[in-house]
Amino acid sequence: MIELNRRHMLAGVAAVGAAAISRLGASNALAAVPQSGSQAPGFYRYKVGSIECTSINDGARTFPMPDKFVTNVPKEEALAAGEASYMPKGMVTVPFNPQLINTGSKLVLIDSGNGVANFEASKGAVGRTLQNLAAAGVDPKSIDVVLLSHLHPDHTNGIRLADGGLAFPNAEIMVPVKDWEFWASDENAAKAESNAMMKNYFANVKKTFAGLESKVTKYEWGKEVAPGITSIATPGHTPGHTSFAVASGDAKILIQSDVTNIPEFFLRNPDWHVVFDNDPAMAQATRHKFYDMAAAEKAAVVGFHFTFPSVGHVEKDGAKYRLIPSLWNPTL
Repeated sequence: MIELNRRHMLAGVAAVGAAAISRLGASNALAAVPQSGSQAPGFYRYKVGSIECTSINDGARTFPMPDKFVTNVPKEEALAAGEASYMPKGMVTVPFNPQLINTGSKLVLIDSGNGVANFEASKGAVGRTLQNLAAAGVDPKSIDVVLLSHLHPDHTNGIRLADGGLAFPNAEIMVPVKDWEFWASDENAAKAESNAMMKNYFANVKKTFAGLESKVTKYEWGKEVAPGITSIATPGHTPGHTSFAVASGDAKILIQSDVTNIPEFFLRNPDWHVVFDNDPAMAQATRHKFYDMAAAEKAAVVGFHFTFPSVGHVEKDGAKYRLIPSLWNPTL
């Protein structure tokens, strides 16, 4: 009988290393291969009926968990959830994943990421949407519509290049009317002066959309906003926060945008409030309503802040939920 324990494993690793050194000696004949130091391109294709979808990775930020990242539970409880998910100790990692939808007649990018201007500043952590679109063989000039779920910076800043030009020069920019009305309001901006995060959000909307009024189309909830793509009211994260149903034939997928932030925290604990939610109580109610629907329909769900490639199914788990990632499929 073979007994395997940690001591045996470590001894085995040490023995292998010693044997390798012995064989090589001081010879340089077998030089070490240089490490690449970079990640592979981040895009993943999946089908919804006849519609081809591509998850485009914009990157991921890892940062020390703020004291009030989760605003309604003690920080220690949130840290424990992070450690249970094997995040770096004391840290939180938030991914970003726009979705490219090829309906056959329209090429639609749902959300645009943090923007290429943030690539160098973040040391390559975010701002990867354009390079991953290129890796997927997509010319930004070919995108017909940039469909924004809401107007937070990590969803909108990608419409601009580092020099302020348009990243998608031929695209119509579609925004939820309720979010536009909220963020474009000088009265609302004045109320946010004492909240640094909200103050920055209002300023960012003004800067990002300056001069683009003629390119912006405002859309309503419950409407087909592009062929096969219907907007779904999911307010709370922002007043006009929107999710989308992509449907073709009998197939459907739900693109949830930011109904939840990272699922390891806010899908497992749907009553937790993330600092980024404008109306935490409404966002909490929306989470339950949306995930109850997704679980009942057994619909695939795509999350902007899910781990890449960000596609899975949501199941009820008592009063909570759990995410079952979809299996990686090498063919379409």
